[in-house]
Amino acid sequence: MLIGINGYLLLLKNTTFDTYMQKFIQFMKSRKGLIVSMALVFGLVFIAFANNQSDEIKNNSLEQKKKILTSIGLLLEKQHYSPKLIDDNFSKQVFQEFLEQLDGEKNFFIQTDIDALKKYATFVDDEIHGADIKVVPAVESIYLKRVEEIIALNKDILTNPFTFTMEEEFVANYDKIDYPKNEAERKERWRKKLKYLTLERYVDLLNNREKLSTTDTAYKSDTQLEQEARNRVLKIMNRTFDKLKVNNAEDKIFNTYVNTIANFTDPHTDYFPPVEKRSFDENMSGRFYGIGAQLQEQDGVIKIASLIAGYPAWRSGEIEPNDIIVKVAQGNNEPVDITGYDITDAVKLIRGNKGTEVRLTIKKQSGTIKVVSLMRDEIIQDESYVRSAIVNEKGKKIGYIFLPDFYADFQRENGARCSEDVAKEIIKLQAENIEGLVIDLRSNGGGSLYEVVQMVGLFIKSGPVVQVKDKYGKITVLQDENPSVLYTGPLAVMVNGFSASASEIFAAAIQDYKRGIIIGTNTSTFGKGTVQKNIPIGRITDYSTGRTEFGAVKLTFQKFYRINGGSTQLKGVEPDIVLPDSYEFLKFREKDNKNSLPWDEIQKIDYATDRSATTIEKIIDSVKQKVALNQQLKIIYNDAIWLADNNKKPIPLNIDKYKEYQKLIKSTVAQIGSLTKLQNEMNITIAKSDNAKYFSNTDKAKGERYQAWLKNIKSDIYIQNTTNIVVDMIHHHVDDMNTASN
Repeated sequence: MLIGINGYLLLLKNTTFDTYMQKFIQFMKSRKGLIVSMALVFGLVFIAFANNQSDEIKNNSLEQKKKILTSIGLLLEKQHYSPKLIDDNFSKQVFQEFLEQLDGEKNFFIQTDIDALKKYATFVDDEIHGADIKVVPAVESIYLKRVEEIIALNKDILTNPFTFTMEEEFVANYDKIDYPKNEAERKERWRKKLKYLTLERYVDLLNNREKLSTTDTAYKSDTQLEQEARNRVLKIMNRTFDKLKVNNAEDKIFNTYVNTIANFTDPHTDYFPPVEKRSFDENMSGRFYGIGAQLQEQDGVIKIASLIAGYPAWRSGEIEPNDIIVKVAQGNNEPVDITGYDITDAVKLIRGNKGTEVRLTIKKQSGTIKVVSLMRDEIIQDESYVRSAIVNEKGKKIGYIFLPDFYADFQRENGARCSEDVAKEIIKLQAENIEGLVIDLRSNGGGSLYEVVQMVGLFIKSGPVVQVKDKYGKITVLQDENPSVLYTGPLAVMVNGFSASASEIFAAAIQDYKRGIIIGTNTSTFGKGTVQKNIPIGRITDYSTGRTEFGAVKLTFQKFYRINGGSTQLKGVEPDIVLPDSYEFLKFREKDNKNSLPWDEIQKIDYATDRSATTIEKIIDSVKQKVALNQQLKIIYNDAIWLADNNKKPIPLNIDKYKEYQKLIKSTVAQIGSLTKLQNEMNITIAKSDNAKYFSNTDKAKGERYQAWLKNIKSDIYIQNTTNIVVDMIHHHVDDMNTASN
C-alpha cells in the first residue's frame, strides 16, 4: 500500500553525480518531469558503490550485505520522516521481531535456541553502523537445522494413526504461547497441529462418505479415511516445506532481516531486492515484460493455465496449456528448479527486462521434457485497470466504476493513468444517460498521489486536495488547478478497511468538500497517511528503467493531511454511512500495527464545500436511521463479532466437539454469505462500447473473466445498498435544481 510511482528516472549513462543532477533538473522542467515531481516519489539520494567492488566481492558475500545494510541504515537515520534512535533498545526489539518473522507460530525454535541467540540481540544497531554481520549467520544456522528436524518430525508423527476421542485442544492463537521449553514440548505442539489438520480433512471425508452406500466400491472404512486424511496432510506439509526451503535461501533470510529493520521504523518502509523492485514497478505501471501465459499452481507444480494470443509463449508454438514448468533460466545462465515455488515467485523469475531471453524447461503431458527459448515482450495488464457498468435501479441509471488501484505508468509518455481512464469511463457512462455515479474503492490499496489529485479534480472546481508535510515541518498543498468539472451529478464512494493511501485521500477530499457520500463496510479505512519515495541502491543495471544491482528502499519521508487539517494516518477515513461486513473486528488496519506512526493534525486550509452540502447531510441522517433498523445488517455485524472472538479460542481435537465447533462456524459463515449476496440479481449492463471487450474478446479467457466479474457484482448487496442511496440523492438533486431555477 503505497503513495507513489516508480521512484527514480535515470535519463542518461551519466558518469558523475553532477552530470546526473543537471540532466535531472532539465528533465524536471519538462511536462513529464513536473508530473513526476508532483508524485512526490523521486529518490533524491542515490547510493552508489565503488565500481571495482564486483571484481573483489562475490555477489552473495557478507561484505556486500554489510554495504547494503549500512546504506539502508543511513537512510533510516537521516531521511526517514520520523527516525528512531538506532541503539541497543532498537536492536533488541528488531531482533525479537526478526525471530517472529522466521518462526511466527513458535514451533521451530525451542527456548534454548532463543537463550543461545540472546547474545546477538544488541548486535543489530552495531551492524547497521558498520560492524560485521553476525546476527543473520547465527540465527540462520540454528533455524535451518530446526527446519530439517521438523521435516523429519512431521513424517514421523504422520506415520501413526490419530485417535480423535481424547479431550485435547489445539491453540492457534500464537500470541498467547511461548517458545517450547524443549524438543519434547515442540514435538507435542506439532503433534496437535498435525492432528488438527488431519481431523479437519477426516471430518470432510466422513461427510462425503455419507452420500455413499456401504456397498459402493468407493466406500471406505473409518480407518481408511483416517489414513487418507493423514496422507493428504503429509502431502500438504511436504509442499509447504519445499516452499520454505525456497524462502530460506541465504539471500531471502537476509532480506527478511533487512525488512524487519525497515518495517520497525514504520510498516511502509521496505527494502526491495532487484527482482522485488521490478515487480513493484510492474504493479504500478500495469505493464511488464514476460511470455504472455497465465500460470496456476497444482499439486506443488507450476502449470500453464492458458496462453494469450499474439504473445511469445503463443507465438512459439511449443507451449500448451497443462504443460508443467520445471526450470527457469535467464538466457544461458544455470536454470533454477522451481519445485516448491509459489506462483508469485515463479512469475518473478519468468518476467524480466525488455528483449531479454528466458529459457523454460517444460514437461509435456506426454512426459517428454523440452527447453523452450523465449524473448520477453511487453505485456499490458489491462485487467488491473478501471472498468465500469450501469446499474438499473428503481427506474434510474446509475454508473458504477470499479478502480482496483491508483495506477500510473510514468515511464512512458502515453502510459496508463487511472485519472485519465476514469474520465473516459465517466464520458462513456454519460453517453448512456446515467443520473448518478458510484466509485468503488473497496480494497484499493492506493498508488500515485498525482493521480488522486487529478481524479478529485474530475468532481470539484479548482481547489486544494491534500496537504503534505515533510520531516522539517514544511507543508505543501497539492491542488486541482483545472476549474472545469467533468461530472456534477450525485456521487457515492465505496470504501472498506482495505482501502488505503491514495484511496483515503480521494475519499477524504470528496467528504470534506461535501461533494458526495462516503459509504463504507468498516468503521474506518485502512489508515495509511504516509508518503514514500524509492531510493535506488548500487549501480545502474538497466538505464531504461533506472533499476540498480541491489534494488531500492521505499522510504517514508512525508505524511499527508486532509484539507480539514486531520491526518488519515492511523485513524483512516470514517465513512458517512457504515454498512457492516465480516471484516470489522479482524486486526489488519494501520491502528493494529505497533510500529505505525501516530495520528496528528495541522491547520485547516480554506476551501468551499459543495452547494449540495446541506442536502447531503440530510440524506446521510436519513440513511443512518434506516441502517440502524436493518435487521439483515445487524445479523452480519453480530456474526462478525462472533467469528472474531471465536478465532481467539483453542480448537477442540475431540471429534464430536470439533464437529459441533465446525457446524457453528460453517453456519455463521454461510449466513453471512447468504446475507451479503442478493437472491435476485440486479439489472446491471455495460456500455455499448464495451460489448466487444466482454462478449467477443479475441482473448477468450480474458473475456470470460470480464463476464465473471460482471456476474459477481450483480449479486453484491453493498453495491445495491449504495445505488439505492444514490437514487435518493438523484431525487434530492432534481429537487435542488428545481428550487434553484424557481
